[in-house]
Amino acid sequence: MILFEKRFKNAASIRLKEFVLFCSVFFISQSVFCSVKVNSLIDLLPYLKQDNVDVKLAPGIYGITTDDIAKGTFGTTDFEDRAKILLQFSGNNSTYDFTGVTLTIETGVFKCFGKYRVHELVVTGSNNVLKNLTMIDLGSEQDRPNKGALGVCMDGRDNRIEGFHMTVKGSYPYGYGDAFGKGKRNVIRHYKHSAFLVRGLRNHAKNCHIIHRSYGHAIFMQAASYPTIEGCVVEGKMRKTDDILAETSGPAFDVDFMTAWGYKLPAGYMLSLGEAGIRAYNGGKTIIDGKQYKRGTDNPTVLNCTVKHMRTGVTLAHATGKKYVEACVAIGCENGFSLGSGDVVNCKADCAFGPVYASTYESDLGYNADITIIPAIDEYCNGSGCVAYIGGHGHKITLRAGAEAVEKGLSIKVGGDKGNIRLKHGNFPKQNNFKAFSFELNNLTNYPVELSTKSSEVRVKSRGKVFDKGSDNHVNK
Repeated sequence: MILFEKRFKNAASIRLKEFVLFCSVFFISQSVFCSVKVNSLIDLLPYLKQDNVDVKLAPGIYGITTDDIAKGTFGTTDFEDRAKILLQFSGNNSTYDFTGVTLTIETGVFKCFGKYRVHELVVTGSNNVLKNLTMIDLGSEQDRPNKGALGVCMDGRDNRIEGFHMTVKGSYPYGYGDAFGKGKRNVIRHYKHSAFLVRGLRNHAKNCHIIHRSYGHAIFMQAASYPTIEGCVVEGKMRKTDDILAETSGPAFDVDFMTAWGYKLPAGYMLSLGEAGIRAYNGGKTIIDGKQYKRGTDNPTVLNCTVKHMRTGVTLAHATGKKYVEACVAIGCENGFSLGSGDVVNCKADCAFGPVYASTYESDLGYNADITIIPAIDEYCNGSGCVAYIGGHGHKITLRAGAEAVEKGLSIKVGGDKGNIRLKHGNFPKQNNFKAFSFELNNLTNYPVELSTKSSEVRVKSRGKVFDKGSDNHVNK
C-alpha cells in the first residue's frame, strides 16, 4: 500500500510537470508569434512598439503630409539626436512586410518641427526585419530642411532592412556637391539630407536601391560594429564644374564661385551632387537594448554593391578592425575605393571622373586590393589625370584592364600630388603629397605608372611604361 501511494504521487508529479511544461510552451509560442495585416499607417503605428509581431501593411500608396504633422499624427522625439522621428520601430524580434507599399513623404515635412532634424524611419529595437518598402520624398530637390533630414536609421542589434527602394530629395544648396560647404566650413550655409545611416551591432542593409538627389551621404555608418552592406545600389548625379561656373545667378554666383576650400572653383572637373556612396565614420553614437554607446565604426563588410555618380564609391578609411569589400562596382564616381587598410577583392571601377582607388592618408598601411578598371559609360572628365593614387606602405595592389578601358592622358600615381580638386594651392596639406614606400604594385594595364620623388622601395611589375623619379624602387616589366 505504501509502495502504491508512492508510485501514485510520483505519477501525479510527472503529469503535473508535463502539464506545466505544456502550458509554458503554449503561452511562449503565442507570445513569440502574432501575425496581423493592417490597412493604414494609423493602424500600423501601435505595432511599431511591440515585440514578437509579424505585420504586413496592405499594398497601396500611403502618404505623410504637413497636415498630418499639424495634427500630431507623426513625430516622436529623439532628444539625444535632437530629431523628430516619423516612424520609429522600437519593438524586438518582429517582421514588417511592406511588399507592394509606397510611402510618400512631402519635403515640406522637413520644415514642420522647428529646430529639430527629421528622421523618416528609425529602428531602435533589435532582431527585426523590415522589407520591401518604397519610400519617395515628394517635392523639389531644393526643398531644404530646417535642420537637416535623414531617410532611414538603424540602431539596435541584429536588424535587417531589405529590399527598400528610396528616392531621396530635399537639401540645400543642391547642384554643387561639397564645393561651397561641408560641415562647419562653408561659404553657403547648407542643409543636408542623407539617405541611410547604419549604426548599432551587426545590423544589415541588404538589396536596397537608393536614387540619391540630395546633398548628403547615400549609405553611411556611425558607431556601427560589424555592419554589413550587401547587394545595394546607389545612383547619384554628377555635374561639370564648367557648367557651375556658367551660372549667371544663384547662390554660387552670389559668392563669386569662391569655394569652401579657399579658392575659386576650378574648371575641368566633375563633381558629385551628393556625398559618399558607402562610407564609414570614426565617431558617432548608437542605442542598443536601451543603452547608449559612443564610438567609431569597426569591422565593416561591403558585398556586391554598385555605386554610380557619387563622390566616392566605398570609403572605409575611418573604420577600424577588419575592413572587407568584395564584388563591388564604382561607376562614374569622383573616387572609387578608399579603405586606408583592408581588402578589396574582385572589384571594378572606371576612371572617367577620378581614380579607381586613392589613399586617404600617408599613414595608410596594409591595403590589399584587386581592382579591374572598366570602360567608362560617361565622357571622360578626369581633372586629376589620375587612374589610381597610392601612398603609404605595406600594400599589395593589383590593377587590371583591357585595352578598351585605357584612356590617354591618365596615369597611375605613386605618391606626390593627387591633383584633387579639393587640394589645390596647398589646401589640406595632410591629405596630399604622400610618401609611398615598401609595397607591391602589379599593373596589368597599359596605363603608365608615375613613381614620384616621394616614392621609395616600391616593387612594380607593369605592362604600361614606368617613369621612376623615386629612390630604390624595383621595376619589372
